[in-house]
Amino acid sequence: MTRFDAIGLDADDTLWENETFFRVTEAEFCALLADHGDPETIATRLYDTESANLVRYGYGIKGFMLSMMQTAIELTDGRIEGRQIARILDLGAEMLAHPVTLLPGVEAALDALAGRRLILITKGDLMDQERKIAASGLAERFAAVQILADKTPEAYARVLMGQGVEAARFLMAGNSMRSDVIPVLELGGTGVFIPHDLTWSHEHAEAPDHPRLHQLPDMGGLPALIARLEGGA
Repeated sequence: MTRFDAIGLDADDTLWENETFFRVTEAEFCALLADHGDPETIATRLYDTESANLVRYGYGIKGFMLSMMQTAIELTDGRIEGRQIARILDLGAEMLAHPVTLLPGVEAALDALAGRRLILITKGDLMDQERKIAASGLAERFAAVQILADKTPEAYARVLMGQGVEAARFLMAGNSMRSDVIPVLELGGTGVFIPHDLTWSHEHAEAPDHPRLHQLPDMGGLPALIARLEGGA
């Protein structure tokens, strides 16, 4: 018996590497401003600025670039040099051109789930997400692709309504407890947490004690988990 009418998958750091590029850029940004603070202080200031700017710029590389520029201006009391601004722009451009590297177990899991209704649900800058989806070569694996401004219960509810899927018959898997799991559990769906070694601090959240919450080490175990859950349906 099929328990799930649709299976949602996150993209960044679930299907392919993403946060590692932010960490590399952050380190270069801290080095660029080394005369104005130690790396930890600069990184914390950047994180605080980026978090505050989410309501203005949203998620993604472009907002990160603007937050780097704002942080640099503030840390230098407005005395940042043109060459430093140029380097920040270069860092952002490099991020926007980074390759898409699939994570272990992804292709095998998608092969095993062929024939199931898969929905790619990601968030961030529209153009950058579309670029990564195209470069991944995975677009044809999905019945639908949803690029959201944020992953809230309300946003998931709109996606499910548009797809004609009841929350109770929906499973979502991803690396963010905050964005991929908890909102779906709140709607009545099933959440699968697949942690990544590098996850942005903003996406961290305490795991709830919940009967519909499951955890896997990587995507490779998802087909077997779904089969086990449906075996008891």
